[in-house]
Amino acid sequence: MPEKTQKEDRRTRYTRQVIKEAFLKLLEEKEYPKITVTEICRLAEINRGTFYLHYYDTADVLDDLLSEILKETTSVIDHVFCPARASGNCSYPFCDRLHSSDRYQALFLDDTISAQIIEKMAETTKEDYVTWLMSHSLLTFEEAEAIFYFQMNGCLSINKVMLRNHCSDWKKIQRAIDQFIRAGLESFLIRDQRES
Repeated sequence: MPEKTQKEDRRTRYTRQVIKEAFLKLLEEKEYPKITVTEICRLAEINRGTFYLHYYDTADVLDDLLSEILKETTSVIDHVFCPARASGNCSYPFCDRLHSSDRYQALFLDDTISAQIIEKMAETTKEDYVTWLMSHSLLTFEEAEAIFYFQMNGCLSINKVMLRNHCSDWKKIQRAIDQFIRAGLESFLIRDQRES
């Protein structure tokens, strides 16, 4: 029996992967709202019934892709305040993954998806970010939340610009932005916390 479950899991993973790849391929050709389940099925060479066994609609496919990207992403705070910053050994997998893998770039170049990306990032990181910032500063919840959204929207925008312009020195630009973010966040930190 475990062998059958393993085989089904492998088939399920394969089918979901084929659907996501078809979605990403279509996203290279057209905006997200114009992608249909029928087009995904045709490109993935599956029927609609198979699609609906795995996803509710195209929004569900998008959500699954964003979850996949964010699964291994370090938190913004961990990245910006990384103790190995001087040696250059800190990275922010979200940005790195975006720039090192052509697979996901179409997601971030489609302006119609920006709100979903920000909301997915908020769903996975906002609570920790806001809690950390409030516990290390005198900021209110509303202020810390506004800083979170300001930073996430800025990071998403600069990533889009760098991708569209085929930036060759992303690491240098990323370090400059990280330094800017860190200085801004440090200005709010309670002095005792900054020294530790």
